[in-house]
Amino acid sequence: MIDVAIGVDVGGTKALALLVARDGRVLGEAQAPTPHVHSDLVGSPTADVVTTLIKDLSARQGLDHSSLPVCIGLPGMMRRDGRLVYAPNLLSASGADLGALLGASLASSMVFCENDANCAALCEHEWGAGRGIDDFVMVTLGTGIGGGVIADGQLIRGRSGFAGEIGHMVVVARGAPCHCGGHGCWERYASGGGLNRLTREAAIEGRLPTLVAQRGNAAAVRAEDVTAAAAQNLDEAVVLMKEIGWWLALGLANLAAVLDCGHFVIGGGLSIASDLVLPSAREYLVDLVEGCRARPAITVTPSMFGPRSGAMGAALVAFERTS
Repeated sequence: MIDVAIGVDVGGTKALALLVARDGRVLGEAQAPTPHVHSDLVGSPTADVVTTLIKDLSARQGLDHSSLPVCIGLPGMMRRDGRLVYAPNLLSASGADLGALLGASLASSMVFCENDANCAALCEHEWGAGRGIDDFVMVTLGTGIGGGVIADGQLIRGRSGFAGEIGHMVVVARGAPCHCGGHGCWERYASGGGLNRLTREAAIEGRLPTLVAQRGNAAAVRAEDVTAAAAQNLDEAVVLMKEIGWWLALGLANLAAVLDCGHFVIGGGLSIASDLVLPSAREYLVDLVEGCRARPAITVTPSMFGPRSGAMGAALVAFERTS
């Protein structure tokens, strides 16, 4: 039995690779910026970066990368056969068979691909905030919003494997343009990318005067400035984070109405600011979800592993597919 595996979470901003033991312990870590360079061979820039991460991580641990099971968690519509059909936040890899590309570059037959939010859901179900809970939705707040649905203890993949693309449910008709080509998608309002957009708008509209004064001009104010200032209880920043909480609650209310799920686990990069977002989201959810007081209590909890959930879950998939 193989005792360690490598899981890689490729997001819109960075790729994180973890060496993980079967009991969930993280033994090594490496990361790099996600490339957004188009190539004649679709997905090859992404494959090159991930290959380097895996080889470096293996070498540092004195392991042969070709003998380790590897799974890559990718954002977007992942077909059941592992091909990334469409990824709005990673267009340079849309349509790529990254499993084949990485298998060739690593000289390995143990390379697999899975949707990144599905990986995060599996991780939290096995080791984290969803352990012992057989029905919950994993919501990953990163550059966009990903989702993994666990029902009766099983991951729901859908007819083609595309289930869980919750970031692209429309919450504002004809709203903000989305990278997917649509308008008003949830991820344009409640993700890390959504916070970036709302920060720019708030700064330009004069709703962040202190931060604009500190940074010198409205264009220089970043989402990181808002989260840092909100942590210091600057009112204008707290108000904006509560706005993110409202948008998060709106999407959760839609999911609760459709799926009758009583538990949400919130992960992804923005989850590091969960203390600034989740309390308001829980408050708003009471008024936004149909018949909230007539339902069993709905819980909204941060993931146990934060931005690591996707990569850890990818390692879990690698274990499962080589057992």
